[in-house]
Amino acid sequence: MNALPPAQQRRTTALRACERILSEGRPVTMRERLAALARVDGLDAPPDFYGDGGPVRQLEERVAGLLGTEDCVFFPTGTMAQQVALRYGAELTGRNAVALHPLSHLERHERNAYTQLTGLRGLWPSTAARQPSAAELAALGQPFGTLTVELPLRDAGFLLPSWEELVELTAAARATGARVHFDGARIWDTTVHFGRPLEEIAALADSTYVSFYKTLGGISGAALAGTTELAAYARTWRHRYGGTLPQQWPAALAALSGLDTELPRVPGYVQHARVVAAALAALPGARVNPLPPHTHRFQLWLPHPAEALNQAVLTLAEEQRVWFVDRWQDSVAPGQSMTEVTIAGSGLDWTAAEVVEAGEHVIALARRAG
Repeated sequence: MNALPPAQQRRTTALRACERILSEGRPVTMRERLAALARVDGLDAPPDFYGDGGPVRQLEERVAGLLGTEDCVFFPTGTMAQQVALRYGAELTGRNAVALHPLSHLERHERNAYTQLTGLRGLWPSTAARQPSAAELAALGQPFGTLTVELPLRDAGFLLPSWEELVELTAAARATGARVHFDGARIWDTTVHFGRPLEEIAALADSTYVSFYKTLGGISGAALAGTTELAAYARTWRHRYGGTLPQQWPAALAALSGLDTELPRVPGYVQHARVVAAALAALPGARVNPLPPHTHRFQLWLPHPAEALNQAVLTLAEEQRVWFVDRWQDSVAPGQSMTEVTIAGSGLDWTAAEVVEAGEHVIALARRAG
């Protein structure tokens, strides 16, 4: 039985049939996912039980080692992990305010969970579409318990500060007596830009949240890394939030596999994303943000309606088995559309000339449709 809506089924069918894909993961069936898990080492060992032992604990220890923290706690979702981190900061400092960017995931994609569930309030050091600065943080003039920095800041174009700016920002927060928390769902993507290993980056924060399905291609799951005291607190509140499930070994195994296979490839993704971004910027009317990209993800803007662009991408896929970039959205500027580009996997096979050729074809189809 096919449970997908017709439009989504058409898209999935076209994408699976494509021979060349620039920015999209090829759809994977549940059977294919199970087959991949069956090839992972360690399946003969006992599973985890209510968060203890098995591949879950193995994953926690692996991430703590990568980030250089004392301990790490697995969570079923990043939203839950971040609520615990912010609650901990408020209780530790006695301050119920959180300094964060209005474009952050906490503000835009979690239904205000940190205010509704934890009773905290947000302070915005900056409303500009970029990372906040140390000077802007100092100018808040109000006490806060935790500074949260999203690395990278997705809704601003997967932006990162410079290493020097990040050091100054975190130092400015600590000078006020606040904790520093990294929303590091995609912290895996930041090492090339910062020119530092994960351990050195995470050392600037008191706690770091990571995702296992973003970048690493896991099934689900997240982790909160920090001190042993934070970990003990996190396990208590994970249980209270309903996140201590009987078994989570499939998600943990998929995450461990991603650390083995995808994480080492990320620097290559970032390098090739710069090639692709420069080629896309050469398309008529195109704008890439940022240029060059800070990670292997960035925004692409074109002066055509989103519906026409999405239809053009689908037409190109069905006619030539070539997938460009879809999921276009209309912006507030009339006639301007934006999408997010991710270069990974099969995207590494594209030359700059091939990117331009496919892009020009999509634009021609969009003009015809418009």
